[in-house]
This record gives sequence, structure tokens and C-alpha cells, in this order.
Amino acid sequence: MNKTFRSTTLALAALSLAGVAAATAAAEMKTEDAIRFRQSGYTFMAWNMGKIKAQVVDGATPYNKDQVAAAANAVAAVANSGMGALFAPGTDKGKGWKETRVKPDLFKEQDEVGKLARNLVEQANKLQQVALAGDPAAIKAQFGETGKACKACHDKFRIEE
Repeated sequence: MNKTFRSTTLALAALSLAGVAAATAAAEMKTEDAIRFRQSGYTFMAWNMGKIKAQVVDGATPYNKDQVAAAANAVAAVANSGMGALFAPGTDKGKGWKETRVKPDLFKEQDEVGKLARNLVEQANKLQQVALAGDPAAIKAQFGETGKACKACHDKFRIEE
């Protein structure tokens, strides 16, 4: 079995178990901490999306299969980590590293939030799969789909700066 695939599979399994623990811990967490953790997670995801974009979309950096795969692994890990637990009631107001930009509607439209979150997980997992396969054209196409999944939630539930 491919060492990268095996490591990724083990990491995702650990994150799944961590998601259950995170949900319990989030219930006991200070509002500021929940906001800070989710801001950190999404910032880390964006940084890794940026690395993929630079290599397969913009061509600003030469394509390196291992670097793109590592970045896609990180994106999938964050998407699968149970971040939804960090959106506890009351976390639509407050400050983590900066003021939260979550719209209060996020807490009123849980079915829609769930649909968007499941799509992000699905698209991030597909990005991971195509990145591991190493075809830059397929990665570029799936990068676009993953970006659309992120944007769908931003458009509906995030206050623009």
C-alpha cells in the first residue's frame, strides 16, 4: 500500500474519532476559543488551497505532486475534522483572532448548513483522491469544485469584510 495513502487513511480515521471528542469539547468551550479554532482551521485550509492553486491553476510555482498531495490531504483533513461543532449557538458574535463573520442565519438554517458542509467534505475528499493520482488537469478541475463548495457557504453565511 502506498505510504502516503496509508498515512492519510490513518490520519483521517484519527480525525473522525477526534470529531466526536471535539463535539463534546466544543460544548464546554468558551465562545472565543470556538471562534479562534474555527478561524484557524479555515485559515489553514485556505493556505493549503493557495498552494494547490499556485501549482495547478496559476502556474506561479512549478507543479510538485508530493506538495499538492500534502496540501490536498490537509484540506480534506480540515473538512473532515468535525468543525461544525465549533459553530455552537452564540458564536455568531464575538472575537477569536478577529471578529467572527458568521451570519446569524447559519444557526437558523441547519438543514442548508448541513447540505453545504456535506458537499464541502465530498469535494475535499475528491480533491485528495485526484491529488494523490497526480494528474494536474484533474486536480485543477476538482480544485474548482472544492472552491465552489467553500464559496457556497461563504455566499450564504459569511459577512464580507
